[in-house]
Amino acid sequence: MDEVWDFMSSPHNLKDITPDYMGFKITSPNLPKKMYPGMIISYKVSPLLGIKMTWVTEITHIEKNKFFVDEQRIGPYTMWHHEHHIKKIDGGVYMKDIVTYQPPLGFLGAIANTVFIKRQLAEIFDYRRAAIDKKFGVYQKPKVLV
Repeated sequence: MDEVWDFMSSPHNLKDITPDYMGFKITSPNLPKKMYPGMIISYKVSPLLGIKMTWVTEITHIEKNKFFVDEQRIGPYTMWHHEHHIKKIDGGVYMKDIVTYQPPLGFLGAIANTVFIKRQLAEIFDYRRAAIDKKFGVYQKPKVLV
């Protein structure tokens, strides 16, 4: 449990579980090894056509060895709320993500969500699941709410 928590609660490991095509790069200087409530983390990502965008998240809640929450402050979504849950179970650790988001641009964003955003998020979390499976074992596919 501690090993999984230490990995998941370090912002430095996020790149290891993000697909290379996203061009993910942490831009926050001097980030500590462990996250804390109120921590602001800024990144550059290229979610669409290689176009670089800034994404800034805040770690809003943490309960050690149970969960943490990141919320977008600046970025591609109108709203992004991501809960990372873990709990000890027989034989290992159960992990679950709950992502609630709202695409930008109102009606056009809703269409984009149907056409590609939802599918791209599923691909990103499938990649994340495979990376975590490789490192630790089984990971539950996230529940995504729009």
